[in-house]
Amino acid sequence: MGTRAVGGDSLEVLRHGLGSPDPQIRRRAVDTVVEIAHPDATDVLREALTHDDDQVRWIAALELGARGVADAIPTLIEMVIEGTNDVDAADALGTLGPADSIVAALMDGPSDASTRLRVTQALASIPGKAASRALRELTRDTDRSIALTAEYVLGRRE
Repeated sequence: MGTRAVGGDSLEVLRHGLGSPDPQIRRRAVDTVVEIAHPDATDVLREALTHDDDQVRWIAALELGARGVADAIPTLIEMVIEGTNDVDAADALGTLGPADSIVAALMDGPSDASTRLRVTQALASIPGKAASRALRELTRDTDRSIALTAEYVLGRRE
């Protein structure tokens, strides 16, 4: 299904669907907005970033990241930290900037080993010196799998 150029009334119906008490309707609405190539659709997705329904927020963030909208960065970082579609979220973060602040936010996340491993893997998608510095730091991690993953990613960068 390709993207369609739609606006006006159609988006208002979908915006209304995002407010439905039925989670299936909300999720179908956001999935449909994602398919619309129109600036007003991007605005609806921005609004969805603050939605109470996590699924709606995550879908909106991934699409906004693909559209190059930096407003999605905090939600995408949250997704990596929490392990929710973390690979897709990391890929989206890799296309957004500024990389220094993204890397700093990722490195400031929770410090348990599973989160550090997700952050290490996410850093592979983020270009720049800040990500490389963070990876070098992670090569000294006390968890061997994190240190080895960081070494591997650094080796692929060089």
